[in-house]
Amino acid sequence: MTSRQNPASLIAFQGARGAYSDLACREVFPRLTTLPCVDFEAAIAAVRRGRARYGMLPIENSVAGRVADIHHLMPDSGLHIIGEHFQRVNHHLLAPKGATLKGLKVVRSHVHALSQCRRLIRALGLKAVVAADTAGAAAEVAERGDPSEAAIASALAGKIYGLVSLKANIEDAEHNTTRFLVMSRTPKLAKPGSGLIVTTFVFRVRNVPAALYKALGGFATNGVNMTKLESYMLGGRFTATQFYADVEAHPDDRPLKLALEELRFFSREVRILGVYPGHPFRRSATQGDAD
Repeated sequence: MTSRQNPASLIAFQGARGAYSDLACREVFPRLTTLPCVDFEAAIAAVRRGRARYGMLPIENSVAGRVADIHHLMPDSGLHIIGEHFQRVNHHLLAPKGATLKGLKVVRSHVHALSQCRRLIRALGLKAVVAADTAGAAAEVAERGDPSEAAIASALAGKIYGLVSLKANIEDAEHNTTRFLVMSRTPKLAKPGSGLIVTTFVFRVRNVPAALYKALGGFATNGVNMTKLESYMLGGRFTATQFYADVEAHPDDRPLKLALEELRFFSREVRILGVYPGHPFRRSATQGDAD
């Protein structure tokens, strides 16, 4: 970041320029400048310390599952969720100018990207080499300039590092999509009745039989749609578990208000991390399930 850049015009993400997080930032906030960070902690710190206006954090992928560490970092980040974005992942096979598919021997990328493109890698007989991230792999391939090496990354990465796309949309699964959360230092609660609203919260249940079953009963009896529920260990202790949940409702809506009251009766440390507009992708996904 240069001295001329106003932190209010920056959005932080984890990874190198051209990463899918970078692409998500540009699609949601085209007028902001993206700020690459070495890891999730650095991206969170950039927002918390006022060096960036927002942060864009990946939380889960439809193929690879949840993103490691994010659930541990968010509750104590000091930040608030103010939005979500679903980014379709379109992998490209990127190589230096002059390279051909027949001449390729090695492909570099993040371990998840490599696993998501197994068919093409197998069909071309390539040696897969794991890199720290997709954009970093593209930067390395561009620096080496070896026509026998390629990277799996975004079209944006190819543009940034001067690589050509030998083949587009090479991912095995057509539904490959990553969900991102937009983080801010200040809360920005969506208004009740303003359309589809998502409320994200964390909680811990009391260490008694059927505590989780009882704690969640209120969501079922009050007709609140819970779209995500995950557990993770706290402090390396098998007896200390925290739960992360998303529901499609506003805390001021009577059904969710009653469900949260029942949750607090059987639980402890219920904390709302964000109340934000649901992305249109949710509706299209629901319609697809109905079909």
